[in-house]
Amino acid sequence: MAESEANAAPNKPREYFIHGVTVHGKTFRPSDWAERLCGVMSCYRPGGVASGRDAFIGYSPYVRPTTINGVKCVILDERLKDVELMAFNFVLSFARDNELHVTEACSLP
Repeated sequence: MAESEANAAPNKPREYFIHGVTVHGKTFRPSDWAERLCGVMSCYRPGGVASGRDAFIGYSPYVRPTTINGVKCVILDERLKDVELMAFNFVLSFARDNELHVTEACSLP
């Protein structure tokens, strides 16, 4: 292995930013769509779902809501494919079926 390869930073997983604006320029409704979608996907997390006293309510690190420039968005991490491919495809299908803009990128730390 070359020295430059050994010193290179590991590749960050790709992320898909699903913007709450349709391809027709309309704001997607309801206004809490991102939180609802991420709530449905909350059980997909490293280690699976916790139960009992250690259980907590929170979003999955693979599907999380955010706001970018005043627009509700969902960030979908490609690592969800390794946990549950059908869940990953569900989120992308949701975006496609609702004609939402999807941008492939990665978030900054």
